[in-house]
Amino acid sequence: MSTRIIIPAILLILLALVPFAAPTLQVLLTLALAKGIAVMGVTVLLRSGQVSFGHALFFAIAAYGGAFTLMLMPGADLVIVLILGLVAAVLSGLVVGLFVARYRFIFFAMLNLAFSMIFWSILEKFYHYTGGADGMRLPRPTVLWMELERGAYELVIFYLALVLALGLGWFSMRWLDSPVGQLFRTIKTNETRLQYLGMSPQRVMLNGYVLSALLCGTGGILMGLVQGVVTPEYAYWVRSGEMVFIAVLGGAGSVPGALVGAAIYEIVRTYASAFAGDVWQMVLGVFLLIIILFAPGGIAGIYNSAMDRIAGKKEEGE
Repeated sequence: MSTRIIIPAILLILLALVPFAAPTLQVLLTLALAKGIAVMGVTVLLRSGQVSFGHALFFAIAAYGGAFTLMLMPGADLVIVLILGLVAAVLSGLVVGLFVARYRFIFFAMLNLAFSMIFWSILEKFYHYTGGADGMRLPRPTVLWMELERGAYELVIFYLALVLALGLGWFSMRWLDSPVGQLFRTIKTNETRLQYLGMSPQRVMLNGYVLSALLCGTGGILMGLVQGVVTPEYAYWVRSGEMVFIAVLGGAGSVPGALVGAAIYEIVRTYASAFAGDVWQMVLGVFLLIIILFAPGGIAGIYNSAMDRIAGKKEEGE
């Protein structure tokens, strides 16, 4: 087995042992996994050369979908809450995607931002339904119709987030390498060629857009289940910018990089805000600046370069 695979496997095993070896990090890493899944949605879009500054829209829709489900069906099971939240994210992704899939670059980015901010305004203004700026509680659902204590419930959510991150990450990479994914990536390199092949670029774009909405929605519902409350901040432009920030940090276009970038971002943000409360944003900004200037491929690029050097030295030794 090559070093390129051994290191991620070891990190994955260590991550799975966190609830027992370092329980204080469990919630932090659950949030990082949730955010990482959402960033995968932005990463998928980056493979088509498009940047969205409004994908927090689907993050919020899924989270609020879960909150409304538990408000209308108290005691609903985790599976039902998850499914209904994701259905809301996918349907909204389909509706918004039908409109934005025909636009590219800055127009695509700004239209997504506009939809996100419209939804944020709805959440703020319709106080009697959404709780306004105070948001909505997302009470603890049952797990397979069993009521769990807080510790057991957080453990379930942690492993659920881990399984979903691995499963959806694998699916996203397989999808990008599939014929449909190859067509989607062609939008970045030569969209006109799609038309020559008789394909509709809008339809190809829509496929990837709905997948990205599903990923962002999964991250949103997981975040809501961990925090127990959802607020309009979920749909705010800062959240979308944060997703793009993490995607660049992890390595633009790298699906595993999205998860690694989210973990590093959450850890740096948490400890920087704890020990440098007034300047933690500056710490993050400097961190990203260093990555962009000296490692434009992000964390994934640094890792791949290191592995290539190790492989090169091995070949020279042989």
